[in-house]
Amino acid sequence: MEVVIRLQIAGKTSNKRTNYRIVAIPKNIGRQAQSLDILGYYDPTKKPMLLSVNVDKINSWVAKGARLSDTVKSLVKKAKKS
Repeated sequence: MEVVIRLQIAGKTSNKRTNYRIVAIPKNIGRQAQSLDILGYYDPTKKPMLLSVNVDKINSWVAKGARLSDTVKSLVKKAKKS
């Protein structure tokens, strides 16, 4: 089973108020399916944006063979800088 760390919609999709969870999820499962682990959250609608990433959990999943999506890679870089 190939695991991907990606964003999952968590909030309302109407009125541009969407927020996201960062999750570990099997690659062949749909975006809104049950995740294996919740690794953080991201809310781009807030000023400044809210970003919480559990870097230790992400590193643990990567060590097990999980891959990061491009968006999550950039969010992890931002989280490590601050």
